[in-house]
Amino acid sequence: MVLCGSCMELVVTLFLALASLVFSVTDPNDFAIINEFRKGLENPELLKWPDNGGDPCGSPVWPHIVCTGTRIQQIQVMGLGLKGPLPHNLNQLSKLTNLGLQKNQFSGKLPSFSGLSELKFAYLDFNQFDTIPSDFFNGLVNLQVLALDSNPLNATTGWSLPSGLQDSAQLLNLTMINCSLIGRLPEFLGTMSSLEVLLLSTNRLSGPIPTTFKDTVFKKLWLNDQFGNGMSGPIDVVTTMVSLTSLWLHGNKFSGKIPEGIGNLTNLKEFNVNSNELVGLIPESLANMPLDSLDLNNNHFMGPVPKFKATNFSFQSNPFCQTKQGTACALEVMSLLEFLDGVNYPSRLVESWSGNNPCDGSWWGLSCNNNHKVSVINLPRSNLSGTLSPSIANLESVTHIYLGSNNLSGFIPSTWTSLKSLSVLDLSNNNISPPLPKFTTPLKLVLNGNPQLISGTAGANPSPNNSTTPATSPSSSVPSSQPNGSSSVIVKPGEQSPEKKDSKFKLAIVVVPIAGFVVLVCLAIPLCIHVRKKSKDKHQAPTSLVVHPRDPSDSDNVVKIAIANHTNGSLSTLNASGSASIHSGESHMIEAGNLLIAVQVLRNVTKNFSPENELGRGGFGVVYKGELDDGTQIAVKRMEAGIISNKALDEFRSEIAVLSKVRHRHLVSLLGYSVEGNERILVYEYMSQGALSRHLFHWKNFKLEPLSWKKRLNIALDVARGMEYLHTLAHQSFIHRDLKSSNILLGDDFRAKVSDFGLVKLAPDGERSVVTRLAGTFGYLAPEYAVTGKITTKADVFSFGVVLMELLTGMMALDEDRPEESQYLVAWFWNIKSTKEKLMEAIDPALDVKEEIIESISTLAELAGHCTAREPGQRPDMGHAVNVLSPLVEKWKPLEDDPEEYCGIDYSLPLNQMVKGWQESEGKDLSYVDLEDSKGSIPARPTGFAESFTSADGR
Repeated sequence: MVLCGSCMELVVTLFLALASLVFSVTDPNDFAIINEFRKGLENPELLKWPDNGGDPCGSPVWPHIVCTGTRIQQIQVMGLGLKGPLPHNLNQLSKLTNLGLQKNQFSGKLPSFSGLSELKFAYLDFNQFDTIPSDFFNGLVNLQVLALDSNPLNATTGWSLPSGLQDSAQLLNLTMINCSLIGRLPEFLGTMSSLEVLLLSTNRLSGPIPTTFKDTVFKKLWLNDQFGNGMSGPIDVVTTMVSLTSLWLHGNKFSGKIPEGIGNLTNLKEFNVNSNELVGLIPESLANMPLDSLDLNNNHFMGPVPKFKATNFSFQSNPFCQTKQGTACALEVMSLLEFLDGVNYPSRLVESWSGNNPCDGSWWGLSCNNNHKVSVINLPRSNLSGTLSPSIANLESVTHIYLGSNNLSGFIPSTWTSLKSLSVLDLSNNNISPPLPKFTTPLKLVLNGNPQLISGTAGANPSPNNSTTPATSPSSSVPSSQPNGSSSVIVKPGEQSPEKKDSKFKLAIVVVPIAGFVVLVCLAIPLCIHVRKKSKDKHQAPTSLVVHPRDPSDSDNVVKIAIANHTNGSLSTLNASGSASIHSGESHMIEAGNLLIAVQVLRNVTKNFSPENELGRGGFGVVYKGELDDGTQIAVKRMEAGIISNKALDEFRSEIAVLSKVRHRHLVSLLGYSVEGNERILVYEYMSQGALSRHLFHWKNFKLEPLSWKKRLNIALDVARGMEYLHTLAHQSFIHRDLKSSNILLGDDFRAKVSDFGLVKLAPDGERSVVTRLAGTFGYLAPEYAVTGKITTKADVFSFGVVLMELLTGMMALDEDRPEESQYLVAWFWNIKSTKEKLMEAIDPALDVKEEIIESISTLAELAGHCTAREPGQRPDMGHAVNVLSPLVEKWKPLEDDPEEYCGIDYSLPLNQMVKGWQESEGKDLSYVDLEDSKGSIPARPTGFAESFTSADGR
């Protein structure tokens, strides 16, 4: 019996041990899926899972796996560099709660997550998944965080968030930056009561912010930089999102005003609306917000610049009336802007009503009297909608107001009765409401075509409706009022008869200019004497040019130019609509903002254009380095007097016209220009590393390090983004016409910016081409442009493809010193790109071609081929190039052997000593750009090129 008892104990012990072993083994189905996951990888060894045997949930525990009992609960492989697809049945890991696959190279189709009802956290961002199934989101009822950023999901067709996502009622964070989302934001996102973070930047979203976003609890909302047309509409709904801390809306087409209610967002720290179409005055509530960062650049904000309480703020490229914070606008300007606010800021007026002087000639629809006061508001048929502003009563000199045939509604403000000089008020064909105010002075009131006034105006001013035919377009002269045959002109008590009034009015039109001319002659004589006296005293006035930009919508409208004569210092005023002879003391017309810089300033900062400050020479002239008093470094591009020709001046004007309208982080910024006497100077931001061509073709001569593959990819992406902005994202579409490696400049961090906009042309609408005189650089010219002279944005795409080939091969686009078959890079590259062995042999020998970059080299070569296709229609647009390049750019991670680290700095030192050592180590001055990289000796025109092309046009 004792023996039997011992046997029973042994049996029980063995049974318990066996039971423990059985219950520690991973669920067979989970085990099978994990093994399938491993088998699908190209580099499974990075997981460090046992090759044979083992148990994910057993002992020892497998790395990156967390289990609960026999079921796999978490997979955490962030940043391991894993390559390959995911198993199609991943959703059978039904107990999965946390999936961390971010920052790898997973690719292929995402498996459906349908059925993962316990999944809370899914990090799939920064991979290469290219397809997402329609049922991916079904049944994710416990999901709290989902990240899909930087995956080319359905890149060609795009995709939209399915309605199944709204079942994830506990969702807190949804981040889908740069993953090919298209269309409008779904309304249901605003009904997800737990959602706090919604980051959807750099997709292809369009349409307005949904009204369902009202009163949401969002803390972060990023909708910035949408490709294509971008998002649009007003932003009023954001004022109800009182939990917001970060709001990014830049790079879209949002319009309307910033609502006063923006001040309700007391938790907001970041507000960015750069590059939209927002208009109007900056609300005082926004100015008073203690934000960490505020970006208002590149909109249509008007009026004064308030004193901002934000820590960091910028407000450039807006038509403010003043440039200094806290400086008030002129009373007339503010009155007109309030009128503009009432009629909902029509685009034509927004574009031309800028500055602090409505009588400077550029304000569309306004005319002024000899006292430089607004006397006529002439805006019939101008698409005005909204109501009339009482502020017009501040324009005491107004005599005629023509607002007929618009869509105005509401009342005529009673304050307008104080306009003692007003003689004509035409509001015909609108929707004005009674009662009418009682004007006490003689007035011709034209109100026919207002439905609400047809039944009469009992109780209102007894002046009946009158009828006139207003002018169809604004003019500097007052249009005459012709009685409509169906109505008689009624004269108010004390008013002259229409015939006598019209006669006197016509007489005034003749007499006033003559009298004005006599007055000007009388004033001119003492003025000339005064100027001559100053000249004799040798106090010569500095030569300068003041430009009053003409109405951009009217190419025939004249421009006022005030220029000081170089020889005698006298000031003359010209009317110009084109160019004039420089040598006669006149000037070519330039359209730009307040970018004028005195030549003397530039002489000082360049040490009188000293040869030691010379950075390079090109077809335009010489580029010098300069340093302003505040330490800002600049590049000063000075036209040589001997090459001042119509062609050179055209390029000079084009450079200013384009760069004063466009701003982008990958386009070189124009800081100013100077036009004095024979001087024609452009001032740019300084790009310390010079031209890309310098680093590709001449790096040995300059004793530079060859560009790494990572830097080349970044440069390609930067250029693509800059060109995409020029083609599709700026307010107007431009064709660069001279994109090449010597016109791509690099900064301290080797980030690229496109430069040299002297040949830029305004792109036509749609796919139509524009015929233009051939210009550019041989080797980069698209074939259809070279042969026919017809150009579209696809010509720039061709040039971009050539730059990609240069980045790949380290070879110049055209080099007569190479063997004949490879002199023209594009033709040679097309012959070798399809064969992997030949392509690898063609790669720049300066590159260290490792296995991990071969795939991206092939992708870049394929893109270069597409961009240089023979037919323009076969080439992609620049947006496609950005989408292809973005996933290739390696994301930052620390490297122990990174040669670009700040080495040799003792971080234990006091801060001031550490900074001094840092400055000493970084204090080397890097030379700039050799502008001769584009081959100053242009070969003869090849057979078949457009006849208009001559060697002088090559650059």
